[in-house]
Amino acid sequence: MAKASKIGLLREMLESAESSIRSAKQVLADLGGEGLDLGKKYKDAAAELHTTSSPEGQIVEGVFDGQTMIGPDKRSYPIPANYASKSKLIPGDVLKLTIQDDGTFIYKQIGPIERKKIVGTLTYEEGQYKVIANAKAYNVLLASVTYFRAEIGDKVTIIVPEIEESDWAAIENVLPKTDDEDDDLDLSNL
Repeated sequence: MAKASKIGLLREMLESAESSIRSAKQVLADLGGEGLDLGKKYKDAAAELHTTSSPEGQIVEGVFDGQTMIGPDKRSYPIPANYASKSKLIPGDVLKLTIQDDGTFIYKQIGPIERKKIVGTLTYEEGQYKVIANAKAYNVLLASVTYFRAEIGDKVTIIVPEIEESDWAAIENVLPKTDDEDDDLDLSNL
């Protein structure tokens, strides 16, 4: 079988597998399955945090949900994607936001959760970059993809919560490509 047709077959197989995973997740959600309302979990965790005043301004503690910080008032506070990317924030991390009198937002990570690193493949579907790892698709920030100059199909190391379930991950690094990466593609065992 020619190399191009093997790659085409592999792409079709991956698309079929991703479609099956999405369908299975939807069925699980319909049945009230585990870990599906992660937003509620982060709001509940944030409700136990504090909002105070200081000479620097108003201080709000909150929980990172993958894109924003959820405060104790259950409001979402925008986090610059570049900060989240460079700081390698993952869902569940506790942050402190200082809102200065002039309206400036200054974030600081004050409670990182336990992490683990896994390797996966960068993909793009439904307008979102994702990394497929351990039979799960993790959303990743566009800022991380551009910062690391990652391309679809690259092997990347991502950081995810060690214990908790998460839909989001932070990119740790892009693994170097080998010269013979495409030459080693062998689908004869399929």
